[in-house]
Amino acid sequence: MTLKYIFDRLMALIGLLILWPVLLIVAILIRIKMPGGPVIFKQKRVGKNGKLFTCHKFRTMTVKHSGSTVSVAGDNRITPLGAKLRHYKLDELPGLWDVLIGNMSFVGPRPDVPGYADQLKGEDREVLKLRPGITGPATLKYRLEDEMISEYVAQKQTAGDRRPVQEIAEEYNDKVIYPDKVRINRYYLSNYSFIKDIQMIFCTVLGRRMQYANEII
Repeated sequence: MTLKYIFDRLMALIGLLILWPVLLIVAILIRIKMPGGPVIFKQKRVGKNGKLFTCHKFRTMTVKHSGSTVSVAGDNRITPLGAKLRHYKLDELPGLWDVLIGNMSFVGPRPDVPGYADQLKGEDREVLKLRPGITGPATLKYRLEDEMISEYVAQKQTAGDRRPVQEIAEEYNDKVIYPDKVRINRYYLSNYSFIKDIQMIFCTVLGRRMQYANEII
């Protein structure tokens, strides 16, 4: 994956040089619309070989919040501006720095918080051989993850489930979404293609779907 490594660093540098005005504008908007907190959200995530690293994103949530790392559409922890940044993936732009310094790649599994990737067992741990990615096959397939979880929660509540929203959301994520992400990321590792990487990047930017692993993502 030498070509992938060179491509990541070169394109991350070019991206930062070209997109710095966008980064600046988003930072100013966060400072104005979401005062009282940092512009950049920093969190320890599980990286290549299970090593922790500091992941950088634009902050999209209120400063004083607690609870699950699993969010749903309409989550009151997410600010109106934060919702827009998430929808257009602008909150991911600081991740270019993580790619530049070698902690992340443009394409790969999403970087998980401790308690998920680091707890994988058996062959599933193979995905830790990969650098986490800003986008990837699982990210494309679950690009509307918040909305999917929200629909599942609504269905469960309609059926009479009275558990807290976050508990229902975590159940769906842990039993359905996350195992499927691991499956598709293992396929990515075993069937790596630089051409597919480029295709996934374009599909992410343009909001399009593609065929991958015998399904549409």
